[in-house]
Parts: sequence; structure tokens; C-alpha cells
Amino acid sequence: MCPVNVHWHLGTEHYSVGEYDENGDGPHGNIPAPEQPSRRLGGDEKVRAGFRCHHFDDSDEKFTTEYDWKHCIGMEVGETYEVHWPHSAAGACGTVNQYQTPFYDGVFCNLPLDVFETLQPQDIASAVGVQGQIFTIVNDESYFYPDMIRGWIVDGDYGKDIHYYTGSTTGTSRNNEICSAYAPITWQVDRKCHMISASSFDKLCYDMKLQRDDMEKDLHAHGSRELVHDYMVANNQQRRRGLHGSDHEHEHEHEHEHEHQEWF
Repeated sequence: MCPVNVHWHLGTEHYSVGEYDENGDGPHGNIPAPEQPSRRLGGDEKVRAGFRCHHFDDSDEKFTTEYDWKHCIGMEVGETYEVHWPHSAAGACGTVNQYQTPFYDGVFCNLPLDVFETLQPQDIASAVGVQGQIFTIVNDESYFYPDMIRGWIVDGDYGKDIHYYTGSTTGTSRNNEICSAYAPITWQVDRKCHMISASSFDKLCYDMKLQRDDMEKDLHAHGSRELVHDYMVANNQQRRRGLHGSDHEHEHEHEHEHEHQEWF
């Protein structure tokens, strides 16, 4: 299994209390509680914005100093972005065709059509997964990571507190009325929001331009899916026990967690 694509969303599609929620902030503010979406610009198109992290401080120059973007489109210092790395056991792993846009071309690259038509839900859940990590962009080279195309960052608190669950593909073409055709898939999402340098993202976009497949349509932020209603989430989630001994949903993710399953 390997990463077969990388793309990101404006704001977050997931929801983690105290990390990225309606109390976060950014250059254009935030969105209110779930089900009251606003829209922000991502590149040259309008996209639905998600939640923001809590790092932004308009009195701190690293959140407000503009960056001279060379490769990414429509990105902004101080903003929150949720990055997704789709992984697949049917990808062209280790070849020049590994990374593809749109992501499902990469996910099913080496899967014959006759086999694809026979896949059962568990086959997809076992063979397809997504890593998700949330960042606030800063103009500060001390937060530079040079190789984001390979997958999420594991370093100190980066990639340490992970949420596992079964869900589906995302984006604004899916909502609480229109479901995704690609489900179930295994998600692993970092509960924490991290700062990342603008140059890290620009290096990622540069690397995307070097791939054999044309990844231009993923060089800008995509819209964020609205939060999933509770009645639609997978029925295999686990609850954390609250600080005072009562059941409490510590983080309400895009769709809920299940027993931990390693897929990479």
C-alpha cells in the first residue's frame, strides 16, 4: 500500500474540540457551529470553507506576512488547511505512475475492471485508506518540512494523537443528502492542528508538478464537506470516557472512529 495522491481542503472537514472547531480563527475568521457554512476563495473558484485551528494571531508576523507562492495556487498564510493522502493497495506503488489526479485514478490504478465490479465493502476498507493532517500555514522557516508528498508528518506531536474510523471520500459533492460511492474506507486523522511553513506547501506543489500524471487540479484548496449528522455515522465508533467519568465525545470527527486498524 502506498500514497497515490495528495490534496487539501480549505478549513477542516473534520472537527476536534479545542484544536479545529467553530472557535478557531484565521485571516477571514471562521465558520459558526455545524450546518451554517460560509464560503471563501480557494484559487480562482469559490469553495465551501471548513473549521479553523486556534493558532492564528494577527499580532504575530508569522501569521500575517505574505509569502511569494511559486507553485501552489490561491494559498494564504494564516489559513487552515486539511491535507489528505489517499493510500491504496491497488496503486502503482513504486512506479512513476504512483501519484495521480483525480485521486481515485490512483486508488484503482492497478485494479482490473472485472475485479473492481466484484469488490465487497470490506475489500475496499482493507485496501483503501486516507491519512489526514491539519495545518495552519505560517511564514516561518522553523516549521519547514521538505517531503510532504510522501505522507503525513510524524515528528514530536505531529502524527502522535491519531483518530481511526471508517468513512467515505469527502468534498463538497457529498453532504448529508448525497452519499459517496466510495465507502467504506479506513481513515486515520491527526486530532491536533500543527503549524507548517508556507515553503513546505510550495515544495509539495513543486513535487506534484514533477509527477508523470497532471496534478494541476490539486494545486489549490478544495472545498470542505459539511460535518456528518450523527445518525449517518458508522455504527462501530468507540467513545472516550470524559474527565469526570461520564461518556463524552472528546472529538466529533467527520465520521466516527472504530477499533484501531493498521492499514499501512
